[in-house]
Amino acid sequence: MGNVRKPEILNPAPTMVLVYGYEQQREVEQLKHFIERLLRQRFGARSEKIAPNQMSLFDEPEAAEEVAEPEDDEPPPTAVSAHRRRGGGRNKLPDHLPRERVEHDLTESEKRCPCCDQTRQRIGEISHEQLEFIPASLKVIEHVRFKYACRECEEHVVLAAAPARPIAKGFAGPGLLSTILVGKYSDHLPLYRHESILSRNGVQLSRSTMSRWVLETAELLQPLTDLMKSRVLQSHVMHTDDTTIPVQDQRLSRTRTGRFWVYCGDAGHPYSVYDFTPNRERAGPQAFLKHFRGYLQADAYAGYEELYRSGRIQQVLCWAHARRKFYDARTVQPEAAHRALLFIQQLYAIEREASDLQQPADCERWWQHRRQLRQDKALPVLEQFRDWLTETSRVLLPKSPVAVAMQYLLSRWSGFTRYCTEGILSIDNNLAERTLRPCAIGRKNYLFVGSDRGGEAAAVHYSLMASCKANEVEPFAYLRDVLSRITDHAADRLEELLPDQWLKQHPESHRPRRR
Repeated sequence: MGNVRKPEILNPAPTMVLVYGYEQQREVEQLKHFIERLLRQRFGARSEKIAPNQMSLFDEPEAAEEVAEPEDDEPPPTAVSAHRRRGGGRNKLPDHLPRERVEHDLTESEKRCPCCDQTRQRIGEISHEQLEFIPASLKVIEHVRFKYACRECEEHVVLAAAPARPIAKGFAGPGLLSTILVGKYSDHLPLYRHESILSRNGVQLSRSTMSRWVLETAELLQPLTDLMKSRVLQSHVMHTDDTTIPVQDQRLSRTRTGRFWVYCGDAGHPYSVYDFTPNRERAGPQAFLKHFRGYLQADAYAGYEELYRSGRIQQVLCWAHARRKFYDARTVQPEAAHRALLFIQQLYAIEREASDLQQPADCERWWQHRRQLRQDKALPVLEQFRDWLTETSRVLLPKSPVAVAMQYLLSRWSGFTRYCTEGILSIDNNLAERTLRPCAIGRKNYLFVGSDRGGEAAAVHYSLMASCKANEVEPFAYLRDVLSRITDHAADRLEELLPDQWLKQHPESHRPRRR
């Protein structure tokens, strides 16, 4: 027993402790970053505002030393930035609304003067306007066609031609179909809510019937969206983005994930076209963009890489996506994240300066001015930003949240700086994200589409709603007129039914967007 040797306690090597410490620190930062993103997604605000005092931490000390001290005891003047305020008071009621004059007069006894008992004469009037709402109503239109025949020979019977119907052998009129389509794809009302609304008016319509109408009107309007697609593909610049949509599948016990893609044309082709695909494979956007040439403003989805390698499409990436990565990491590595956010804030300040000088009637000159402003002011900021990213990324843990955001920028730097080469390009892809927002709101209400065919029908209707919004067209009036005409409309004059062309013939349906 006395000869038994006690085991030696081996101390870990310093290099092992150092490696373990780095791994532990990296794992802690990743977990904190993950928890922060989950909490913000579940409970936090969607806006990405930064407190001004955070940005003041990075003011250059040299700039502070150059400020001259006042010679007397008077405080230095304070520069106050201009603040745009909304106009006060009540908005004027629109002139296009019908008006009904209701007169309120005195009785004969009230018109008598209390002094001399003579009848007082009218010397003026005071009026005020009251906005009233008349609920929507249903009515039955009975189409009667008369038949004629010859009494002598009792032959040659003729019948008046039947009016065109949006749905063959269907009893739904254009106004009812337009109400259902605008309600679901613009106001986000599922069909079961339409079922309840119509029942309050004494009409029982099942969801299955309305669902069939949605599919059949999509087939009727498909040539119109195909024409918009061909126009969008002629754009010099196109914005695109995608979002998920649950799809019912009879072969599965659960829904599967489909995709809505949106493609927004430029100012010369003001349409937004949706495309539905059963998955997120690259075949979807590659098939849609097969004949497109120009700039594609999008996120860094890998499915676009083959399109960029062809050389006919130039990549323009979104600074809002890059900014979001640094914003999500601001609580884990605040100093580096806020420094990056400060650089991006300067780039957006230059864009606001260009927007303040925009002249809507002269887009070409404004695009030239914006390009020159970016060349003079944005490119130097980008060079400083790139130098700082390269230097700072060397001292950070490679898989830390800020380091990942930096690598995301540096590995795609040409795509992020290409917006400076053309004034028509945007600094971000927010146009496509805003256009996709109705899909995100709608799926919270109707939850899923019933099949791939239902997804394709929804893409047709979303395309028309988004294009009406882009051209400031009232969608109900547009759809009601188009559905009543498209069955008999000549195919070679289909462009007359595009939202921007239709508005020229119906200026009363112009509805400016809220600013």
